[in-house]
Amino acid sequence: MSEAIGTVFGAAMAWIVGYWTRELGREPRPGELEPYTRACWEHGRRVTGGDYLLSDTTLQSFARTVARFLTRYDAVLTPTLAQPPLPLGEMTSSDADPWRTARNSAPFIAFPAVVANITGAPAMSVPLHWSPAGLPVGVHFLGRPGAEATLFRLAGQLERARPWSGRAPAPPSSVGRA
Repeated sequence: MSEAIGTVFGAAMAWIVGYWTRELGREPRPGELEPYTRACWEHGRRVTGGDYLLSDTTLQSFARTVARFLTRYDAVLTPTLAQPPLPLGEMTSSDADPWRTARNSAPFIAFPAVVANITGAPAMSVPLHWSPAGLPVGVHFLGRPGAEATLFRLAGQLERARPWSGRAPAPPSSVGRA
């Protein structure tokens, strides 16, 4: 799955940068793209049509499997993140290490959020708890395809039970690892 995601993401980045290259009449100049974006673009330029279609087939097959699984449930409850957020700057890439963003963020990205992106199934994250450091701790719900209304009703019930609209995390400079 991760290889298929990387192939499709790279191809999408190549398309996005290619589109703007055509619109602006020039390729990006050195330093105009954030290092991770540039690395994804360069990777995507090497993706063949066959690579893209094979990866897309893999992702579509996965989406159908998940859709069948979700028909048995109104919503599936999962964590929003796999671990507390990283401190500011920990995901920043550089020219010397453009893949730092992906490498450092991968361990805390919760797979269910990726599932929602791949499948198109409705999903939501709601801040139902707060860490001792003052950061919101969310829970993630994945719904059946086409059942957005169920998640909206659930969100309304949860917000009435544990209101969050008046809460805000501390300013970033004072927030460390939760």
